[in-house]
Amino acid sequence: MYQVGAMVIYGGEGVCRVEAVGPLAMRGVRDSRLYYTLAPLYREGKIYTPVDTSVFMRPVLSREEAEELVRTMPDIEAAHCTERNPRVLGAFYQDLIRSRSCVGMVQIIKTAHRKTQARRAQGSKPGQVDEKYLRRAEELLYGELAVALDIPREQVSSYITRTVAGPWGRKDADTFS
Repeated sequence: MYQVGAMVIYGGEGVCRVEAVGPLAMRGVRDSRLYYTLAPLYREGKIYTPVDTSVFMRPVLSREEAEELVRTMPDIEAAHCTERNPRVLGAFYQDLIRSRSCVGMVQIIKTAHRKTQARRAQGSKPGQVDEKYLRRAEELLYGELAVALDIPREQVSSYITRTVAGPWGRKDADTFS
């Protein structure tokens, strides 16, 4: 069970802070189960979910795990999907999003970024599905890294670029900028 103050990844919401654990204190609710009261970090509102929920929930990465993830980003392969059908491509990306894996988010970012660069080099506009999932993956990954590294979410991209590029200008540094 998560304690009050814990930072967790909840479902497709992203980072949430556990504000309370206990029975629901709402008028008209007669449920004796324990609930988490979650506060999403990047939007207004509250989420009430049973402690024994089947919705995906895990702790936010530790600082050490986040730093290691960023250091290894150049070695993470882009996901290979050459599909042009928007529904199939969307389902492919959605499966990676549903994995709630930070590596999966990096794969989406790399894949969509490379496809966008290739399309622009050919004089075409980026694909809408690629852009949609690129933004979603960045939202989820950068939100978690911001909390783990204790930096503002707006600075995550430049942190990744500085760390990945290092003094030798490693490959993929521009993917996250």
